[in-house]
Amino acid sequence: INDICISLDSDEELWFSNNGYTKLPLDLNKGARGNKIFLWYKTADYRAITRIQFSFNDWMKQGLKDAGYRLVDKDLNKGAGGSDVFLWFFKGYTEYDVPIVELAVSTDAEDNTKKGQPQWERSACDLNRKAGGDLIYLWMKRQHQTYICDIQVNAGDISNYELFREGYTRIDEDINRDSGGSDILIFYQQTTDEKKAITDLKITTDTSKESRLVKAGYQKVKTNLNDGTKGTPLYLWYKKDEVTKSPISFITVILHPKAKEAYSKAGINVIDTDLNLKSSGHKMFLCFK
Repeated sequence: INDICISLDSDEELWFSNNGYTKLPLDLNKGARGNKIFLWYKTADYRAITRIQFSFNDWMKQGLKDAGYRLVDKDLNKGAGGSDVFLWFFKGYTEYDVPIVELAVSTDAEDNTKKGQPQWERSACDLNRKAGGDLIYLWMKRQHQTYICDIQVNAGDISNYELFREGYTRIDEDINRDSGGSDILIFYQQTTDEKKAITDLKITTDTSKESRLVKAGYQKVKTNLNDGTKGTPLYLWYKKDEVTKSPISFITVILHPKAKEAYSKAGINVIDTDLNLKSSGHKMFLCFK
């Protein structure tokens, strides 16, 4: 895929259709009021898109702009209220950049889990964010299988561009959503080298258990996932070279209560710790496979 566009009306739909673009058939405003919005993409054998991100506030926009991402300047919640959601894409050539070759969207938990297959990954940004309507997520398929090789947590830094420049992908949802705390974003790097992959993730809520994880070879991501709130301090841990576990190729967060059960039934690991534990924030869970 080497270009992505958004249509907001029938005239734009006709233009994209006549100029070689493929349309994803689902209205991105489904279930909410507002324009009928569709995503279109074009394929070629050169200059592939390797990363897709979303912004839903001004500081997220600035970080992506500074990192060289291209903005598709159409609000995905046009006419529906809610967050101003914009899509951005990047064409990279580092070891962390693998071409995206197919796109799809999902609208419910069962639909989500069906797409959780090899080479596919899911954006965490609901394209109807705070607008009501269906929960709509973008899925991306890569040319080759990738694995998660590093994880960082960023708290309150309004730019994030340095992590983007180092090849990291952002999970596009504020872990502290609606909690009043710092803006917490999780970033991860991908590799095609299975030997470099992370093989397990855990979250601790009690410092007394941390020594066991250290002895077992886990590494702590130092930022508190509940930073700036009155909630329980939460820390993310990861491990490589766990021979009893498969390399992790997929990581995201889920917000819908029904999604937990659906993901677990589909063989996707759900860490059963609310990322806003004992805070006023939105219930949220980390998933991986």
